[in-house]
Amino acid sequence: MRISAAAVPVICLAASLLAAPASAQYGAKPESDRATGENYHVEVAGALWRPTPDIAITSEALGIIGSKIDFVKDLGIEKSTFTQLRVVLRPSTKSKFRFEYTPISYEVPSAILKRTLIFNGISYPIALPVSTDLKWRAYRFGYEYDFVYRNRGFAGFVLEAKYTDVEATLANVIDTEFVHPRGPVPAVGFIGRGYVVPNISITGEFTFFPLPQDTFDRYNAKYYDFDLYGTVNFTDHFGAQVGYRSFDVFYHIDKDEGALTLRGLYFGGAARF
Repeated sequence: MRISAAAVPVICLAASLLAAPASAQYGAKPESDRATGENYHVEVAGALWRPTPDIAITSEALGIIGSKIDFVKDLGIEKSTFTQLRVVLRPSTKSKFRFEYTPISYEVPSAILKRTLIFNGISYPIALPVSTDLKWRAYRFGYEYDFVYRNRGFAGFVLEAKYTDVEATLANVIDTEFVHPRGPVPAVGFIGRGYVVPNISITGEFTFFPLPQDTFDRYNAKYYDFDLYGTVNFTDHFGAQVGYRSFDVFYHIDKDEGALTLRGLYFGGAARF
């Protein structure tokens, strides 16, 4: 049995009208089949993060090679709790503009050194106590495109500019010295989310940017950021989250060098509009 090409669109239209739910025929808005928590244009999330620190910094000045200072073993910094802020703007189903801010701060009023340290050209001897102030402000500006999107999950890629601002100060009764390296680092990565039930999801994200050491003489950096978290969405507008986050940053700027790693669990919530 042959059907003319001109009749095919008419048959398809008739079939779609017959298959339409009764609610649509009476002007009612059809319900979305998306998972709970996926119907939004703006998402604001906050979390409390308590990572384990692993931080080492070297600073050279006046032609004097600096010591590799371990801020945990040498200066006695301990685990602390920090806040994280995330904002997502979603103009369309598959496109998202993202911002994140994580202010990190460690302070040790007084530490007795177990060895003499050279920092920024100055010697800090064993006999004198040292106070430490370390501030690390991490910003993320990014764009996400979900090239696969389904009602129960998605997969996408991420383009980011990560801005790292580190300020480390050591002081004793003789002198106070500080270093303040900062700068943007581009990054790329991937993100995926799946729903185990319609209102509980698991999300994994990994972004990175390794800059080979011989690319520039004065600048070298590596950035790895891994995030795995679960979300329980009570409604489309509110959910609770628990996750594991790992920052792994290395920089070499002029004669300063640093390796900063933070890993640990966080707990938070998200509001959507």
